[in-house]
Amino acid sequence: MQMNRNSSLFFRKSAVVGLASMFLLSACSGGQSGTGSAPGAAPSADSGKAANEPPTEISMLNQFFSLEPPAKDHVIVKEIEKRTNTKLNLTWISPNNYQDRVNVVLASGDIPDLLFVPDPWQTQVRDMAKQGAFWDVTDMIKDYPNLMKEAKEALVLTKMEDGRNYGIPRPQAAEGSSFPSVRKDWLDKLGLPVPKTMDDMYAVMKAFKEHDMAGNGKTIPAIGNVIKDGMEYLSWPEEVYNKAFGNWKLVDGKLVNINLLPGTKKALEFLRKAYADKLIPEDFAVLQRSQLKDIQYSGVNGIMKDQGTSAWRAMEQMKSTVPNAYIQVLVDLEGYAPKDNPLFGMFVIPKKVPEAKVKKILKFLDYGLTKEGNDLANYGIEGVHYKMDNGVISTTEQAVKDNISPQSTGQIYLALDPYIRAYAPGIPRDFYEFNKKIIDEKAK
Repeated sequence: MQMNRNSSLFFRKSAVVGLASMFLLSACSGGQSGTGSAPGAAPSADSGKAANEPPTEISMLNQFFSLEPPAKDHVIVKEIEKRTNTKLNLTWISPNNYQDRVNVVLASGDIPDLLFVPDPWQTQVRDMAKQGAFWDVTDMIKDYPNLMKEAKEALVLTKMEDGRNYGIPRPQAAEGSSFPSVRKDWLDKLGLPVPKTMDDMYAVMKAFKEHDMAGNGKTIPAIGNVIKDGMEYLSWPEEVYNKAFGNWKLVDGKLVNINLLPGTKKALEFLRKAYADKLIPEDFAVLQRSQLKDIQYSGVNGIMKDQGTSAWRAMEQMKSTVPNAYIQVLVDLEGYAPKDNPLFGMFVIPKKVPEAKVKKILKFLDYGLTKEGNDLANYGIEGVHYKMDNGVISTTEQAVKDNISPQSTGQIYLALDPYIRAYAPGIPRDFYEFNKKIIDEKAK
């Protein structure tokens, strides 16, 4: 499998570099649904612990997707420490350069107690696991019921060639994965329906440009970027044409790399034409995620790969300059609606950590997959950061002020709720319910 994985990276890097080069040469010449009870009443991870047992110090390197990382003295971090009898030393890195930071940390050997690795199949990670750099948690993890239950499928997917687990995968809800969003207010002004096919999408992109929907010649019909290992925010044409999410597709009982599928050629042709017609940015190949958000928040673009949560955040950011902006995530294109992977990366524990401490770290992670721990990290404290409104979470202004969300503190313990990608702190109930309907439609 390792040989196939390396081949995947080779083909993917080749496709990205080739696409970028082709375009640039051309340019030179032309919430928890919020359902459930409050976390406060549930027993903590350390109920019944010895009164004099000192907190377990845990260092962690992780990434954040909120506008700002959680503060060092964050109220929810402190509460998690209290309930798990830990002392957390968290280092938060922007997703713009998180993978680069991981590579440096792995090469240095100075690895924190918990290192979040976005790509469990990364060659460097697997080679280091073979060399004994990380703890084999295969047998230990069986003593932690929540990890065994919620990460069952993810544990199978992240096994190394020897059938062992050298990391703790982060299970996630597969529902509501990213897909193109569109400025519905622009569609309405032009009298255009929500696109359902790739031809529709191209026609919408051209209409946005021809009618200069942002004004003053600033309209960017669609935005996206690429990274060294994939198409990232420009991956949606590839996904739609191949009807596959991720690097592989099961074809006739065999896993086939998507770069070998005919849909990938169609996707590249779609993007090449869009580039030639100036429907995507000329500098797409060097854009960072944060720059994409800046463009979106400025109100000049019409299409971007989004989730319900990020669409809402964009609308909030645009409120002062484009108060009537309305961003709608599409249900499907060409009859295809993506479903995400059952995991988002994994944590590895370096072998320098004593075995007794490894077990306490596993207990800390196990707590995050209880309803109490999951709700606490993603929504905060009931009565302070949210309240229950007919079985649905309604966040308070304090949650926004304290920077509590699945994109910030929720990165400690990923939310498992199927509607988490419909939720954002401060989101109006009607928009939240609409996002839930989009997720339900995708699941059909």
